[in-house]
Amino acid sequence: MDWNLGWLLTLFAIGFIGSFISGMVGIGGSIIKYPMLLYIPPALGFAAFTAQEVSAVSAVQVFFATIAGAFAYRKSGLINKQLVIYMGIPIVLGSFIGGYGSKFLPDSVINVTYAVLALVAAIMMFLPKKGSDGGDYSKLTFNKGIATGSAAVVGILSGIVGAAGAFITVPIMLVVLKIPTRVAIASSLVITFISSIGSSVGKVMGGHMLLVPSIIMVIASIIASPIGAKIGQKMKVKVLQYVLALLIAATVVKIWLDILL
Repeated sequence: MDWNLGWLLTLFAIGFIGSFISGMVGIGGSIIKYPMLLYIPPALGFAAFTAQEVSAVSAVQVFFATIAGAFAYRKSGLINKQLVIYMGIPIVLGSFIGGYGSKFLPDSVINVTYAVLALVAAIMMFLPKKGSDGGDYSKLTFNKGIATGSAAVVGILSGIVGAAGAFITVPIMLVVLKIPTRVAIASSLVITFISSIGSSVGKVMGGHMLLVPSIIMVIASIIASPIGAKIGQKMKVKVLQYVLALLIAATVVKIWLDILL
């Protein structure tokens, strides 16, 4: 690896941008950081990471980005504890299995898994959302069986790619469970933090962890994620939905083009 200042600043910038958006729209940031880590360093003349290394660095970085973002939401009243429990526990078990099992998979399978997950998430973001924003968020109800089952499946698949799965859990909350957008974003940060425990431990056990890139990305996360969360709380709900939808859609196009071409 090229241990020079330009390389370190590139990693910091990738971590900062991804974590800022992570805090703002309630996702771990892997949907942005995974392609950025894969394509930007070699485009700037630095050594390329493998898909296994990228997913390992992403997993650890997401852990710190989401805990910093969730902390910024702690007094907002938007974190739904039931939603966190019913989705957080199955997702962490699934992500541990996926994270550890990924070491038996070739890079091509990891990339395709990521692309399929992102495509499903993108389609869901353009479907109508039925959860109403405003009113008493403490009386929210949702289908606990669907929440648990979908979280377990997302956990396994997202563990494989080193993502915490928020880029698909948020669309599931909005479209399937009919959770209001602000509650989905705040609760997702906590669920994603829980999920990233499993995928981080799995990736470390899988032996793909890179210490210096991980530390740089973590420092960027701790700075950027709370800033994004504070700005997200002040943005209009429709704007947040559009930002999330566009991010997911853009990533889908990029990843699929690379796989097909």
